This record gives sequence, C-alpha cells and structure tokens, in this order.
Amino acid sequence: SEWIWSMPRRTWERTAHLGDVTVRSFDEADRREVVELWHETGLYRPWNDPDRDIDRKRAHSPEGLLVADSDGAVVGSAMVGYDGHRGWINYLAVSPHHRGRGVAARLVSEAEVWLALQGCPKINLQVRPDNHEAAELYRHLGYEPFDTADLGRRLIFESDPDGGSGVGTAAWGGDAVRCAGERG
Repeated sequence: SEWIWSMPRRTWERTAHLGDVTVRSFDEADRREVVELWHETGLYRPWNDPDRDIDRKRAHSPEGLLVADSDGAVVGSAMVGYDGHRGWINYLAVSPHHRGRGVAARLVSEAEVWLALQGCPKINLQVRPDNHEAAELYRHLGYEPFDTADLGRRLIFESDPDGGSGVGTAAWGGDAVRCAGERG
C-alpha cells in the first residue's frame, strides 16, 4: 500500500490491493458506477439524491470517498467522515457478484485507517433495522451494538413526494430558511 498526504488541499490517497480488487479514492469517472452500485445494493432512498451526496462529500473531504475497483469496474464503496468527535462509515456497498471475497472488510479496514490517521477515537455506524447482512458483517469485524437512540432531522429536502423541484425549507432557531439545491 502507498500513502500520499499533501497540503493545502488535504488530499489523501491509499491504494490497497485484495486479489484483483483495489481500494482507492473516488474519481469523478466513477460517479455513474457508484450511483448504480448504491441502487443495486438497496442503499438508494428517494429522499437522498446520490449525486448530491457525492457532490457534498467531494466538497467537504473528498479523500473519504473510497471505491473498490476490480479490473476498472467499481465493485464497492464507502463514504467515510470524521466530525472531530466520532468517525462515520456510510454507503458501505459491495456488488452482489463480489460478496464473500473480503471486499467489504477491506473497505472497512481502509476506512478505519483513514479515521485513525485523523486522530479519530471511535467509529459510529447506522445500519437500517432490516439490513441484517450489514449488521452481521460489522459484528464479525468487532463492532458492537450500543443502547442509544438514533435521532435525525432533515435540513435540506431534495425532493417532494411528487418528485418536485428539490427545494425545501429548514428551520434553525425558529427562523425558516429556504434551501434550493442546484446541481452543477
């Protein structure tokens, strides 16, 4: 594996190999395949625009969007983040044709390395209740459930039930703010 850390853009790359699979940083040319993978693996939800999620990640910390590549095809992904208190792994996905080969474990391992280099003391995960396969994978990798409540609040509404404009309203401190997401 090779590490590259450069400033001031804070780019990070590590290329790790697992048989014919290479884990590396996302490249814009991967976008279509990553979005298709999220659809194929059931991670897509209508209220989360995958292109906007990728755009936001690339604007914030692009080095934390990892892909598993097999002969030039994207077969896995992980979106990794650190907020200064906890690390997060989202969008962990592996193509059904590449499951059982250690690809998910390798993506998690690479995410853990990236987070450790950031000084992250702990990783939190969110796994949907019906995703038993993911929960079992994480348990196998040493993650354990904690008795906590998972709460959330949407700040940007990217679509309405009728498939509308992607404009939403969010409120902070009682003040309503109109948000419009433009795709560039």
